Amino acid sequence: MLSFHTYGQTCTGSLGDPVINETFGAGSNPGPALSGQQTNMTYLNAGCPNDGSYTIANSSGNCFGNAWHLLTQDHTGNPNGYMMIINASVAPSIFFTQQTNVGELCPNTTYEFAAYIANICLPSTCGGKSIPPNITFTIETTDGTLLSPPYNTGDIQTSSTVQWVRYHTFFTTPANGTQAVVVKMSNNAPGGCGNDFALDDITFRACGPVIEAGFGSNLGPATETLCQGASADYTLNTSVVGNNTSFFQWQINTNGAGWTDMPGNTADVLHILFNNAIPGIYQYRVGIANGSDITSEHCRVYCSPLTVTVNPYPVVPPIANQTVCETYPVTLTASGGASYTWTGPGIQPTSQNPLVINSATPANTGTYTVVAMSDKGCSAPPVQTYVNVIPKIVPGVSPDVTICAGETTQLSSSGGKYYKWAPSTGLDHPDSPNPVASPLQTTTYTVHISNDGCADSSKTVTVTVNQNPVANAGSNKAIFEGQSVKLVGVIKGDNITGFFWSPSTFLDDPKSLTPVATPTDDITYTLNLTSLSCGTSSSNVFIRVYKKITIPNAFSPNNDGTNDYWNIDALVTYPDCSLVVYNRYGQQVYQSTGYSKPWDGTYNGSLLPPGTYYYILDLKNNTPKISGWVVVVR
Repeated sequence: MLSFHTYGQTCTGSLGDPVINETFGAGSNPGPALSGQQTNMTYLNAGCPNDGSYTIANSSGNCFGNAWHLLTQDHTGNPNGYMMIINASVAPSIFFTQQTNVGELCPNTTYEFAAYIANICLPSTCGGKSIPPNITFTIETTDGTLLSPPYNTGDIQTSSTVQWVRYHTFFTTPANGTQAVVVKMSNNAPGGCGNDFALDDITFRACGPVIEAGFGSNLGPATETLCQGASADYTLNTSVVGNNTSFFQWQINTNGAGWTDMPGNTADVLHILFNNAIPGIYQYRVGIANGSDITSEHCRVYCSPLTVTVNPYPVVPPIANQTVCETYPVTLTASGGASYTWTGPGIQPTSQNPLVINSATPANTGTYTVVAMSDKGCSAPPVQTYVNVIPKIVPGVSPDVTICAGETTQLSSSGGKYYKWAPSTGLDHPDSPNPVASPLQTTTYTVHISNDGCADSSKTVTVTVNQNPVANAGSNKAIFEGQSVKLVGVIKGDNITGFFWSPSTFLDDPKSLTPVATPTDDITYTLNLTSLSCGTSSSNVFIRVYKKITIPNAFSPNNDGTNDYWNIDALVTYPDCSLVVYNRYGQQVYQSTGYSKPWDGTYNGSLLPPGTYYYILDLKNNTPKISGWVVVVR
């Protein structure tokens, strides 16, 4: 554990930046030896130095049987910062000398010389009787002229922890020039058991009158805060207590990059304008000096820094859009700030974060805006996200419908975004809310209704298909005159309201599907069918009525006007019949298809001799052939 104290003459005014700042550097152990002009002690590059020797190191062990403190860092705690570790000579001696360069210090200017020293012996060292270091600072010109009385630290006592003590004194440079200044550190205590110490951070700094500075007035506040992007106009005022001959130079230090002069700003007032301020720490201070010395930073003393802190607004990461189902919770989470204000549809402005809507409704659909604020009170630009609440499905479907076969009907459904009908048979667009249906038979369709991943719902609608009436009068019939035949009618279809045969002539019951018909001539009967809603149907059946034929067995083709032709009654009603006549030798003497012109007993225009001839008659009506004989009489 380290502690720090300050002893010596105190500057009651303001100090300048160090003109000389000896830190001994930094690095791995051991550090480089000092020059012969800085010390006449013996350099030890490893281990614990003995009487009359020193080392440059960033740490030390518990030397001499754990008689020393364990040094783990230098005075400032710089990473691997070096310090000078000294085991004093047996006789009092000068152990360190620091000389400035010519012109490095300003004439007729008061400077503070300071150094940090720590007794590194433990209180128990030497049986509790270790020799304490006792050091004198002597400040003189190179010709030996003292610039101030020698300053003595007195005995530097041991402590249970390492205590770095800042010892300092003041001197004024000659008014007639800028000679080099020599500072000598002498150890007045004899070496022996104890008198071991560490030295670090040796500085020369100008010392001047008290400088008062503040925002708005010289006694105003030393700090101001601003938020990123804001604008402000500050006035920095300063005054020098008891000194009216000072010259001024303002400096700026942005984000610790180092102090630099602000050209042209040499008055006791400084105006600072921030427009769309960029985050950072902006420090301002005024340096004063006499006359032309103001141009040299070594001659100036400075007021305490005045600071404008531009605090950044929070950086809020983008918030993903959300899609949720109605009644589901919505959670919107912003980050990057210390506090938040949410606004959006269906809610009052709230500081709740995460913003939770326990049961979302369609009224919560829309854009939500969050404004984040940092712990410094800086608000970020608004961040927006969109919430889409999918409405709960309230399914609807058209009522059941009845159609006739071959007709179409349009189904309809509602309540969702996506639709899927099953089965798809008979539908033109099964993914449409309003498909056209043309099923061939009665079908119950189920529509599944959904909304972007939310729970779906379903409804059914039945399309009843009434089959159209279909009449079938049966196959055509053939009878001989005087015969009867039964008609065989067949009907199909739904909601049949009636059927009948037309004409009713020669039918025993025209309202029967199987009436008995006894027509005397060829006739076509029609079976007529009617339904309740799907129209009518009809079918025809033709009945061929073959006339009775009488075949004479003789005729006398002698041109006497009587019985000159072989007249076969009613054969003319058989237009497709085939009649062939043969003589007794089997030779064909006559042939005809149909019998529009009766045979006259000739063959190729010549009269045939009287006698018996034989015939074969095929009526071509699926009846057996008729054969027989006929006598030609002359």
